[in-house]
Amino acid sequence: MRNLYEILEVEEKATEQEIKSAYRKLAKKYHPDLNQGNEEAQEKFKEINTAYEVLSNSEKRAQYDRFGDSIFQNGGAGAGAGYGDFGDIFGDLFGDLFGGGFSRGARRQDPSAPRMGADVRVDVTIPFKEAVFGGEKEVSYTRIVNCGVCEGTGAEKGSTKKTCPTCHGSGRVQYQQNSMFGQFIREEVCPTCHGTGEVIEQPCEHCHGEGMERKQRKLRIKIPKGVDTGDALPLRGEGHEGKNNGPAGDLYVVFRVQPHEIFERHGLDIHFEMPITFAQATLGGVLEIPTLTGKEEFEIKEGTETGTRFRLKEKGIENGRGQKGDLYFTVKIQTPKKLSEEQKLLLKRYAEASGEEVHERKKGIFDKVKDLFD
Repeated sequence: MRNLYEILEVEEKATEQEIKSAYRKLAKKYHPDLNQGNEEAQEKFKEINTAYEVLSNSEKRAQYDRFGDSIFQNGGAGAGAGYGDFGDIFGDLFGDLFGGGFSRGARRQDPSAPRMGADVRVDVTIPFKEAVFGGEKEVSYTRIVNCGVCEGTGAEKGSTKKTCPTCHGSGRVQYQQNSMFGQFIREEVCPTCHGTGEVIEQPCEHCHGEGMERKQRKLRIKIPKGVDTGDALPLRGEGHEGKNNGPAGDLYVVFRVQPHEIFERHGLDIHFEMPITFAQATLGGVLEIPTLTGKEEFEIKEGTETGTRFRLKEKGIENGRGQKGDLYFTVKIQTPKKLSEEQKLLLKRYAEASGEEVHERKKGIFDKVKDLFD
């Protein structure tokens, strides 16, 4: 296993608060609800939990500092650590950030304490134009909410709950383990009541005693102008509902911007290739440049070479903070493929005046056959 301090990205002399802060930051970043289908993120999430399980406990940390990975052998500290109830973890990590007293310690003392709902991620694909100028879009996603039949209790109406006989209402149970380094007391969520401290005698038929159900939700959102692929729009309280009247999690709308047929985006700047004729490149002239808001005239000097790049200041993309990018276009000289006899004659005269040799294409067999019918 990797060094636990490296996993949490902290120094070996890190304080308890630094370890806790690092854990909250990384756990939210790699939380499975925000990385659906990403197995690498899920494995990272497991590593983070294992590291925190050891380093947040002064005794286990001391053992690890002394013996390293050996403490994981024979059921020692951190053995089996992984991720289980994501909603619990989110409440543990971020309750103190949003207020309301959702700390791990508080919930261990009171299994019926409010629990914060998990966050939800929705990926949305939008056209290039909407990303530039903003707009509105309806998003649809599945949200976990309190059961509409039992109102979140998990019990049939008229039935009651009783104190869990396994944990006696604490919601957690302790297991004693012996290892080469001594005896460890491991505490886990009660397997009978799943941490609630109560057992339902008659589960709700609609939600099967869970107290929660999945519902499809449609929400109309405003797309901020200037968003780019990978940008996330947080919508507070639109995630999964919390348990025991806890606050709901957040919804993160992650944007994917479709490519434009002409413009290529680099941050707030846009780039594209502008075709020009040989005459325009040689003699100069005024070009009509396409921009995000219409056409704009731009004069190029005579003798402009192909590949020359020009800039239109602040004609790029503007974001919600008033920052504006630039528009860059690179001229590409187009070689004419079909010329009239007059055009060919003029070009020959130009070549002769410039001292250039021009080799006319000899007629092939197909040209000669064609001439027979002319």
